[in-house]
Amino acid sequence: MAGKPPTGDPVQDAPEVAAPQHAAAGLPAIGHTLRMAQQQMGVKRTALTLLRVNQKDGFDCPGCAWPEPEHRHKAEFCENGAKAVAEEATLRRVTPDFFAAHPVSDLAHRSGYWLGQQGRLTQPMYLAEGSDRYEAVTWERAFDIVAEELGALSSPDEAVFYTSGRTSNEAAFLYQLFAREFGTNNLPDCSNMCHESSGSALVETIGIGKGSVLLDDLYKADLIIVAGQNPGTNHPRMLSALEKAKAGGAKIITVNPLPEAGMERFKNPQTPHGMLKGTALTDLFLQIRLGGDQALFRLLNKLILETQGAVDDAFVREHTHGYEEFAAAAREADWDETLTATGLSREKIDEALRMVLTSKRTIVCWAMGLTQHKHAVPTIREVVNFLLLRGNIGRPGAGVCPVRGHSNVQGDRTMGIFERPAPAFLDALEKEFGFAPPRHHGLDVVRAIRALRDGEAKVFFAMGGNFVAASPDTEVTEAAMRRARLTVHVSTKLNRSHAVTGARALILPTLGRTERDLQGGGEQFVTVEDSMGMVHASRGRLTPASPHLLSEPAIVARLARRVLGEDSRTPWEEFQKDYATIRDRIAAVIPGFDDFNAKVSKPGGFTLPHAPRDERRFPTATGKANFTAAPVEYPELPAGRLLLQTLRSHDQYNTTIYGLDDRYRGIKNGRRVVLVNPDDAAELGLADGSYVDLVSEWQDGVERRASGFRVVPYPTAKGCAAAYYPETNVLIPLDSTADTSNTPVSKAVVVRLEPK
Repeated sequence: MAGKPPTGDPVQDAPEVAAPQHAAAGLPAIGHTLRMAQQQMGVKRTALTLLRVNQKDGFDCPGCAWPEPEHRHKAEFCENGAKAVAEEATLRRVTPDFFAAHPVSDLAHRSGYWLGQQGRLTQPMYLAEGSDRYEAVTWERAFDIVAEELGALSSPDEAVFYTSGRTSNEAAFLYQLFAREFGTNNLPDCSNMCHESSGSALVETIGIGKGSVLLDDLYKADLIIVAGQNPGTNHPRMLSALEKAKAGGAKIITVNPLPEAGMERFKNPQTPHGMLKGTALTDLFLQIRLGGDQALFRLLNKLILETQGAVDDAFVREHTHGYEEFAAAAREADWDETLTATGLSREKIDEALRMVLTSKRTIVCWAMGLTQHKHAVPTIREVVNFLLLRGNIGRPGAGVCPVRGHSNVQGDRTMGIFERPAPAFLDALEKEFGFAPPRHHGLDVVRAIRALRDGEAKVFFAMGGNFVAASPDTEVTEAAMRRARLTVHVSTKLNRSHAVTGARALILPTLGRTERDLQGGGEQFVTVEDSMGMVHASRGRLTPASPHLLSEPAIVARLARRVLGEDSRTPWEEFQKDYATIRDRIAAVIPGFDDFNAKVSKPGGFTLPHAPRDERRFPTATGKANFTAAPVEYPELPAGRLLLQTLRSHDQYNTTIYGLDDRYRGIKNGRRVVLVNPDDAAELGLADGSYVDLVSEWQDGVERRASGFRVVPYPTAKGCAAAYYPETNVLIPLDSTADTSNTPVSKAVVVRLEPK
């Protein structure tokens, strides 16, 4: 069956439901991985490809940004990583004949799952104005079309250049260089929708918007708090790191509205003990109400302050600023308010405190469960307060650990993919390349959608990703995209964004991580930065899916030369021919990348410097780590309503749907489900298996509706519900964003459930 895409679009509104599981991985994961990989790649290709994933001489998994250990297993991949690789290395192909048979009006009514299952894109495709079908074009014609539309703009700021986190360091650096030489800082990226809140909080408090721990720190920790994160589905290889930490004596507190199988028990498929018995990971489960995390950490800080000898006075005195104001606010924390905000019992919080006070080395890990709230930035600042109090930053086995999703989302930001670049970065760019980059701030994701909606932006260019499906307020986003003069997507596979187009549209097919990249200077490799600031090489080995594919660096270099013309002094042809020349320029512009080519040639790569971690030096405005004080916030829940969080199924990576099952949560053959606490379901008069519309309520008075969801009684926190995205992105208002970071609020949507 390898090479043959499915011909129908399966019904997704009749899911089968069983009891959720209480352990992750093990034999079922191995069987599921091999079955899906062989369906896409065949037996031989599966073996040859998966054995090169995350190896020092192999390619970086496109699935997530979890770092590789020093000593690697021959099978250094997880179930979802294998699915990502299989879909990229698939033998299925989307040719011009496919587009001839499927007009855009047909594609627009297909599910995201069906679109993704069709296989790899093989040629540049163009949708002419007024047409309903994409047609094959040459690369030269494609670049001419982009140049025509960009050249017709009245201002460079009418163009938007979006980036997904899969883009390599080399491609990202060229992309931002092209955008800025063109004249705009409109460089929104997927960080705007996920960890922007982390970066905002960390830059303010410790001076650098990245985590302060390395993989070895997890193994040295006494206590690891995993808050608002589901490693079992989103970062499965993290489970083996937590298992190793447990073996070293670490305790783990899980803070989550949903019990997650991976954090209950991990059955490591790489060891006999793991396969048979597994390891219970969580020592204390705090089943928190959505949005109550700030209140929890604020109360813990109050209790630490009240405990004799618990504060690291020497660290606070020498390395921090703002302690007195913070302490005054923390001492005002109220037990009753905290219990209301969190839904936790006093006994559970007291137990957590005992574990905190016993620990000399504490790490807090988090993901979207903390970052996608209105008060996300104050919440993460409160986490930093919690760690600063006991000196847990800049100490081995301790620190902040925001766990990134996309494989190079952190690297893209390091390379300058940011709408609000630092003056020092622009100064370095100007010095190295001899042009004056724009200094005014550009558009993030939410502001870019508004600009397209209002006719203030006319060209949208996406380097990877599935912007339409990933963005909030689906109807508004789609209408905004359709107002554009031109939409362009650099992609490996078909997705929803290709069916929601401007007046003209292009699909530009690119190489995947698994594929050999041959340029005029010979075989090339690219680099990525993982979630912990490690930079390493990625080398594909497979024959490209089509002879018509170009690499991302080649696409950017050729487009830049066509758009900017011979007046550009940037050596675009040289960059396309030899990526080492790109890395030389990165080294000249970005701190920490000196001797880039030499460092990255070593197996395993190198670690970027991190002043708070390495020196306990905090490059903030005060020159110290900053304690902060903010009012405690948490979402209010009107009577008869629920707080909805959007999340991934286990057969999913971001907007890529690998299958229609969520094995760990007991969902099979469907995605339109809403997980509801059994007591809430009873109070609302909703029977197991009944169908409802989800209707979000927000202050603008606009009714946003997601129709036809099966009610599944599930052990989530009281008053809280959960459903998969992108199906529920339609419920999230464009203007419902986090303070400071402007990240869409996807984790606390007030909804009512209307029976069908």
